Amino acid sequence: MVRTIELSKISGHLEEYTRELSKSPLVITRKGTPVAVLIAVDDIDVETLAVSTNPDFWAIIEESQAAHEKEGGISSEEVARRLGIPKRG
Repeated sequence: MVRTIELSKISGHLEEYTRELSKSPLVITRKGTPVAVLIAVDDIDVETLAVSTNPDFWAIIEESQAAHEKEGGISSEEVARRLGIPKRG
């Protein structure tokens, strides 16, 4: 379940709002429109968080998926062959 709070209703210290993040994220809204999200990151490293929230990364993923659906792809074995990586035996 996602919790929501209006920005104008936030009072007190940020720590108060982080206590239950392991249960669900907290969406902060301004006039009903989401402007930020607080999420627990206990088991996430900074690099993973940065990549997973980067719109350029997701644009690349979407372009790649669309190209794969349209044109097909190559197997990992073919990639290895083209790169000259020996087969595992």
